[in-house]
Amino acid sequence: MLLTRLAEVSRDVAATAARSRKTALLAELFRDAEADDVPIVIPYLAGRLPQGRLGVGWKVLGRPVPPAAEPTLTVREVDARLTELGKVSGPGSQAERARIVGELLGAATEPEQRFLLGLLTGEVRQGALDALAAEGLARATGADPADVRRAVMLAGSLQSVARALLAEGPRALAKFRLTVGRPVLPMLAHSASSVADAVEKLGGCAVEEKLDGIRVQVHRDGDTVRVHTRTLDDITGRLPEVVAAALELPGERFVLDGEVISFGAGGRPRSFQETAGRVGSRADVARAAEETPVSPVFFDALLVDGRDLLDLPFAERHAELARLVPEPMRVRRTVVHGPLDIPAAERFLADTLARGHEGVVVKALDAPYSAGRRGASWLKVKPVHTADLVVLAAEWGHGRRTGRLSNLHLGARAPDGTFTMLGKTFKGMTDAMLAWQTERLRELAVQDDGWMIRVRPELVVEIAYDGLQRSSRYPAGVTLRFARVIRYREDKRPEEADTVEALLAAHPEVTP
Repeated sequence: MLLTRLAEVSRDVAATAARSRKTALLAELFRDAEADDVPIVIPYLAGRLPQGRLGVGWKVLGRPVPPAAEPTLTVREVDARLTELGKVSGPGSQAERARIVGELLGAATEPEQRFLLGLLTGEVRQGALDALAAEGLARATGADPADVRRAVMLAGSLQSVARALLAEGPRALAKFRLTVGRPVLPMLAHSASSVADAVEKLGGCAVEEKLDGIRVQVHRDGDTVRVHTRTLDDITGRLPEVVAAALELPGERFVLDGEVISFGAGGRPRSFQETAGRVGSRADVARAAEETPVSPVFFDALLVDGRDLLDLPFAERHAELARLVPEPMRVRRTVVHGPLDIPAAERFLADTLARGHEGVVVKALDAPYSAGRRGASWLKVKPVHTADLVVLAAEWGHGRRTGRLSNLHLGARAPDGTFTMLGKTFKGMTDAMLAWQTERLRELAVQDDGWMIRVRPELVVEIAYDGLQRSSRYPAGVTLRFARVIRYREDKRPEEADTVEALLAAHPEVTP
């Protein structure tokens, strides 16, 4: 498949808000694709590179390259060049990266260049996400959309299902089954504004602690245990204590869903960053386990004694979990039966927060396990932190945000009256907000290098965020987690913005 075809569909998907039209565009694309194109086409549509980060910055990407007159690049040729780019390292690597990028952009037409720059900078956000791609595949091949979604859930990979579908047709879906040792995409939760709102929507439900740990899926087949992350990475070798815990359980063949978390003194959870650092560490695992031990805490069972439980109601799955896993290794919960029990659910949330956890997940007792999807039967409730910060700079957007200032650099007041950067965000912005902030920030600009403009620190913006975490990249030693824009506060002066000191005081669990 030519890259120009993919770039054209990406542009057209971005230009329409109608889900049906997006699906139709993707179906047409998949009908034109060969099976071997799919592992490249699907991540490209979602703005992902199969190779991950390539270490290419604007020093390389900002160099203008004359575009090709006619489209000749195929998606597989692009993938091969980007794989080559990802392998570059050592002395002279910057010049070699510049050479490869220059050759690639030189072989691309102007629309293809825009698409490639969006991919390389992470700015392809046209809404062609995996759920839409699955619907497009179903339409392109004549398969039942529900069967495609289930196959993706069980395979843990849309690309592998798509390759099989395009090569063999709908009959290929039957081979995708829940198998011990092969991870599936986890079920995810939507957000609710309050426990009361969640219980009103779900009726009979379980209210469970929401742990600020690392999601894991644990598979055991006899003496073999595998541990996978929510992105299906195998981290078995990094977590010997989790393997040992799984081997102590009485079952021989099971798949469990849960989290690993590190606890400190008094059983209070350590910061997310400490747990994440431990799980991410590959060096000297024995020492890391001694210094920062983690514990598995399970909340669901997908398969027990070789029996697939996915389609069972949550109440029955939890009964199987309780039969297999002792209480100290299960997430704390309370069961409520409807609106009359809302006060009990709210007390449970308050107790959970007092114990140092980040909130609760409210789960319908009659819901099956919808792996890989944000089901309406799981609703998470947690306090949302807000802060009034000052915009220090903004980066020019790409893809549908080309020509607009998108990624904001955010600062809080320092003791000396200056502003200290705490992080960035491009989330929460409507098209109208993007247009307004582009005009307003250009009025405040003091420097524009074509990639980013620096502005006078005069514009206050209200930011929602999930917490702070330590970061050596920022001068205060901390950064915002999951920051998103709520609104601009033109009624506030920059000297009324929140201080670094106040933000640190609001999060005593984080020490820079």
